[in-house]
Amino acid sequence: MSLDALPLSPSSAPQHHTDAVDRLLTSLEQLVRRHRALAADGRDAALHAELVAAEIAHELALTRSDLHRRSRAR
Repeated sequence: MSLDALPLSPSSAPQHHTDAVDRLLTSLEQLVRRHRALAADGRDAALHAELVAAEIAHELALTRSDLHRRSRAR
């Protein structure tokens, strides 16, 4: 699902889209906090970058799956 397919106005977005986006943003904020703390020592920068990329891909897949599942349930 492309982000272009989501409504632009939060008031016009179905509640399940809003919930999914809120969960995604919260997860990404937590990810940033965790990895900033881990990367503070400056070692293993490439490993941290790979971990961040993998976690972002995972969070996006979860959100996409949630949106698809909820769309089919309607």
